[in-house]
Amino acid sequence: MKKWFLLIITCLTISLLAACGTEKSSGNSEGKIKVTTTTGQIADAVKNIGGDKVEVTSLMGPGIDPHLYKASQGDIQKFNNADIIFYSGLLLEGKLGDVLGKISKDKPTVPIAEAISKDKLLSDKNNPNAHDPHVWFDIELWTEAVTEVEKELIKFSPENKELFEENAKKYKDELQKLDEYAKEQIQSIPEESRVLVTAHDAFGYFGHAYGLEVMGLQGLSTDSEYGLNDVQNLVKVLAERNIKAVFIESSISEKSINAVVEGAKKKGHEVKIGGELFSDAMGEEGTEEGTYAGMFKHNVDTIVSSLK
Repeated sequence: MKKWFLLIITCLTISLLAACGTEKSSGNSEGKIKVTTTTGQIADAVKNIGGDKVEVTSLMGPGIDPHLYKASQGDIQKFNNADIIFYSGLLLEGKLGDVLGKISKDKPTVPIAEAISKDKLLSDKNNPNAHDPHVWFDIELWTEAVTEVEKELIKFSPENKELFEENAKKYKDELQKLDEYAKEQIQSIPEESRVLVTAHDAFGYFGHAYGLEVMGLQGLSTDSEYGLNDVQNLVKVLAERNIKAVFIESSISEKSINAVVEGAKKKGHEVKIGGELFSDAMGEEGTEEGTYAGMFKHNVDTIVSSLK
């Protein structure tokens, strides 16, 4: 009888320890909400809104292309450790779709860009049923996605509602000032020179919001291939319209744009690299470009200085 009693006590103890271990997975020793995001842009929004109530891990750092990104075993662990996951959606993280779908059955897994009204989204020219996922380049649209972060954090931790709302307001005020800055600066470029040529079609929303014509060698996803005809067609446009600057992207090889520059040179048209833009990834953590506002301002300043 005594042995059975000891066995029951031991089982109860193990069960209690297991329960404690489960509780700890929903926060660290300081009680912070563990958040995992896919891109740095989303991480920036969560940090600003969550403040000291969140601990944020972002999977995709500087120079990482989300279109081609595949989850590692370490990433799966980061997803498992998170209390809530934020990702962009709209097929930006195409190769993570299955993983995120499975995890969404066990914990809040939020595609923030999909909260934006579909009638405000740009369609994929090559696939009318899909939408352009690069919504962070239109600050008005990105603010709607940021609001989704705010709503989901409040839903997860209603006791911090007031703090999250206050932080979100400050963040959105900063975004509005950045939007005004971008509009003012782009307007200083002569109208005939407001043409932005990049490696892939990531700046459609930027062009739509700020009055630039945008041309990309590749489609919306870098997963799409480009060929000699694509290069030749773009070279022809550059020469005919006397466009003298093209831009490389931090998360994409320079090879494609260099092919355009060389092709133009062979046709007797000189084209320069206007600078490096941040498209799908932000800059190094700890730098100005490692924040959403710093990344966006860098792009605006680089474009203006080259096209003006």
